[in-house]
Amino acid sequence: MAEKKPPKSDSPFATRIDPAKENLSRDQMHFIKQAELEQWKKKTSKLRTRNVATGLAIGALVLGIYGYTFYSVSQERIMDEIDEEAKRARLKGPKTGAN
Repeated sequence: MAEKKPPKSDSPFATRIDPAKENLSRDQMHFIKQAELEQWKKKTSKLRTRNVATGLAIGALVLGIYGYTFYSVSQERIMDEIDEEAKRARLKGPKTGAN
């Protein structure tokens, strides 16, 4: 299996550190928190855009289902009207022993 630890580099620039284990000054901790906050803001804006797009897609799906339901119910009324016309036609028709 591959190791999960990042490779060690000779330069101190951009090496991973654990703030809990390292003795960092107050300024260094402040800088780390500022950098993390900026990264969080950057990711949040992308995530918000994705969430809005997902919400709109779900809303469109719900409205489509709702609209289709109304459409199908209106079709059922037409079928009810056809059934009523057929019933009236049977009542007006000639009476036989089978009726």
